[in-house]
Amino acid sequence: MTAQEFLSLWGGPTKPECFLADFARHVEDDPERTAVVDTERQYTYGELAAWAQCVSADLETAGVATADRVAVSLPRGAGAVAALLGVMLRGATYVPLDPEYPVERLQFMIDDCAPRAVIATEHTGVRYDGPMLRIGAAPATTAAPDLRAVPCDPELPVYVIYTSGSTGWPKGVALTHRCVDAMVDWQASHSPRPDLRTAQFAPLNFDVSFQEILGTLCGGGTLVIMPEELRREPARLLRWLADHRVERLFVPFVALQMLAVTARAELLDKLHLVEVNTAGEQMVCSEDIRSMFAAMPACRLVNHYGQSESAMVTSHVLDADPATWPHLPPIGVPLPGCELLVAPEDPDTPRIGELLVAGHPLSEGYLGRPELTAQRYIDIAPSPAGHTRAFRTGDLVELTADGVRFLSRMDDQIKIRGIRVDLLEVDAQLLSAPEIAAAATAMVPSRSGHTSLRAAVVLRDGGNASVEADVLDRLRTVLPEVSVPLSVTELPELPRTPSGKIDREAVVQAISDDLRPRRRGPVGRA
Repeated sequence: MTAQEFLSLWGGPTKPECFLADFARHVEDDPERTAVVDTERQYTYGELAAWAQCVSADLETAGVATADRVAVSLPRGAGAVAALLGVMLRGATYVPLDPEYPVERLQFMIDDCAPRAVIATEHTGVRYDGPMLRIGAAPATTAAPDLRAVPCDPELPVYVIYTSGSTGWPKGVALTHRCVDAMVDWQASHSPRPDLRTAQFAPLNFDVSFQEILGTLCGGGTLVIMPEELRREPARLLRWLADHRVERLFVPFVALQMLAVTARAELLDKLHLVEVNTAGEQMVCSEDIRSMFAAMPACRLVNHYGQSESAMVTSHVLDADPATWPHLPPIGVPLPGCELLVAPEDPDTPRIGELLVAGHPLSEGYLGRPELTAQRYIDIAPSPAGHTRAFRTGDLVELTADGVRFLSRMDDQIKIRGIRVDLLEVDAQLLSAPEIAAAATAMVPSRSGHTSLRAAVVLRDGGNASVEADVLDRLRTVLPEVSVPLSVTELPELPRTPSGKIDREAVVQAISDDLRPRRRGPVGRA
């Protein structure tokens, strides 16, 4: 591909400082400031830094050197944060592994990344022949340590994150200081304040956790660890956010929607939120979400976009008036140091095509997968911003006056009788029904191999248990006939991936299970 084939959006130049230097400065300037709050106690910047320094020293004793990989399998908490910082202070590459994953999957990732050491609990089931370290208690100290960090190199890998793979096994992606430094610097400067009290909501093996942790601690803020049991209990989560005076929250869309469905005026009045960020899947501005933010005029809603392969790429801050929000907001404009390129599908529509990412966010490629890396990371003629390498996201987008609008996955484009159907548009219309709290649309195969458009919904508390006919009738008034699902399946909740996004494959299976006993029913209930 040549640069002349692309339309380009450039986020402008950036020269961020190493995020470890930012953290060290806050430790030195205010060691008594609260850095982390978990279920057991709170830790100051001085205490957290001393703890991370101990981890770094243990790694050095174990023979871990700069750029060696260290796998960390710990539950979310202050100890996990200290482990993350300790690995990075050592100049090693942090590899988070969710201890809740099946042991076989964890073992695959351990074997695949070939770590120099592993930090885990005593109860881990993985097999590893090298140094297996534990996290001890935080050292009893009130003095800020003289942090010793390996000098930052823009090319030095900071972490390896594992993302889903088409073979059924995950693939590792290495992100360097160039990417992470830019993301942390942007997050601290982009939020209303750099020192916000931020909930640590994301699983540690989901890349948003780095925004939460590093974006907070390198801005002088306080990280508040959310108890795991609140992830699926939105009413309790709202009360916890109020009790802990949380000011910034990162959540996937489906979790935000359930918070908005649950929110009541008396709960919203107690919240201290000034910024909510959503990422990982297309956001739908449902009436619930509009109402929630209308009741919180001091809080802004921000739509983020990125991949594991390129971390944070774009951001869009929604207008102050929720009444003006579109159903499907844009994913926004590129961050500083990031260039977006659009490779058009059709020369007659040059503003619509596959999104390519170049510049600071770009990772080095897939760990041990040179063929896959060559397919997705491509060489290009010098772009308008001077970049010669780009990542093919596989996302179909449109350039608009507001930046970039996400349309669909290239490999999931749906055409029915030759007409393109936007599943997200169907989801948005389903969510506008007053009885529906959550929705997901999918193409569902039958035993014969024929696929048809179906929907799954979660009803609000007290909702009519037989809303299907009314919902389908309403959809026929606002959507083309080809975009109206053949059936609506009611589920107690939408299946989610470990990172909290809607699990579309599990939705398809749930709809199939629901249809199977009722194959002889009429169209609509199928």
